[in-house]
Amino acid sequence: MAAVVIASRNSHKVSELRQLLAGLDIEVYSLHEFPGAPEVVEDGDTFADNALKKARSVSQYAKLAVIADDSGLEVDYLQGQPGVRSARFAGESASDRENNEKLLELMQGVPARLRTACFRCTIALVSPTGLTEVVDGVCHGRILTEPKGTGGFGYDPLFLVPELGKTFAELSNEEKNAISHRGRALRATLPIMARWMQEGLL
Repeated sequence: MAAVVIASRNSHKVSELRQLLAGLDIEVYSLHEFPGAPEVVEDGDTFADNALKKARSVSQYAKLAVIADDSGLEVDYLQGQPGVRSARFAGESASDRENNEKLLELMQGVPARLRTACFRCTIALVSPTGLTEVVDGVCHGRILTEPKGTGGFGYDPLFLVPELGKTFAELSNEEKNAISHRGRALRATLPIMARWMQEGLL
């Protein structure tokens, strides 16, 4: 059977991908099955840099196809910040609350029409032979002036999806996965994985 490793120990992310790949007859592993896999420092300038670095490192170790992702928030008024530094916007060990507080501080007084932003997820796929593919998933929205909702994580309480009138933190998991940057990027990997299976690359 074909196999792919998700370069993550996030059980939710692995479960989500397993569901998406269910029709392709692919065995999906996580880094929990490879405890000796190297820790990868995400020091790239772009999401693609980090995703590719993780995917290549894990593929070389596991000798299997690998899917890795990097994602974050890009705020237009802040010229794309926090971007690749989304998880550490307020400092290397910053909490979600601290990151949100810094974002609100920088956006103080900015009118609604200039508070546009997007969540971006970049996924890198690497085959055992070193073939690479990179896909993006984007969800556009606006930054609120105060948090709303108790679900999700990170910047979810501040990220309003205008067509739904709700923040990511107010959506159910199913609603969020249907429109989220990660859900869109994961679905974009499906035809690539199907093609690799047909070509015997998995």
